[in-house]
Amino acid sequence: MPEQPNSLPHAPADRLEVGARLRQYWKARQVSGWQVAGLTFVFLWFFIGGIMHFVATDLEARIVPPYVPWPVAAVIVSGVFELLGAFGILLAPTRRLAGVGLFVLTLAVTPAHVYMLQQPALFAVPLWALWLRLPIQAGLLWLILWSTWRPRRAHALV
Repeated sequence: MPEQPNSLPHAPADRLEVGARLRQYWKARQVSGWQVAGLTFVFLWFFIGGIMHFVATDLEARIVPPYVPWPVAAVIVSGVFELLGAFGILLAPTRRLAGVGLFVLTLAVTPAHVYMLQQPALFAVPLWALWLRLPIQAGLLWLILWSTWRPRRAHALV
C-alpha cells in the first residue's frame, strides 16, 4: 500500500516543528517587564488624554495657538489619534506604527505647550508647571520610542 502524503506517523514530528517555530516566534515578540510598564504608562497617558479631548473639548481648545485654524476640530482629531495610538500600542503587530504615530503626535502638540508658556496669563496654571511640561514631554517622547520600538527579528513561520 503506498504511503499517504499526510500519514499519521509523521504528524507528531511536524507538530513539534511547528510548535518550536511558534515558540520562537512568540519569544521574539515578547517585551521585558520594564517595557510592559512603559507601554502601560504610555497607554494610560494617551487613553486618559484622548478621553479628555472629548470630555473637556472647550478647555483643550483654549490651549491651541491662535494661528492653528479650527481649534475644536484640531482637539477632536488629535483626541481620536491619541485613542487610536493608545490602543495600537497594545497589539504587537501595530505597536511600532502606533508608537511612531504617538511620537509624531506628541511633537505636533508642542506648539500648544510653547503657546501656554508665551501667554501664561491666559491659563490658570502655575508658571513652574508650564515649564515642567517641556522636560516631561521630552521624557514621554523617549518612553514612547523605548517601549514601542523593538528591532525586527527574523521569525518566519514557513
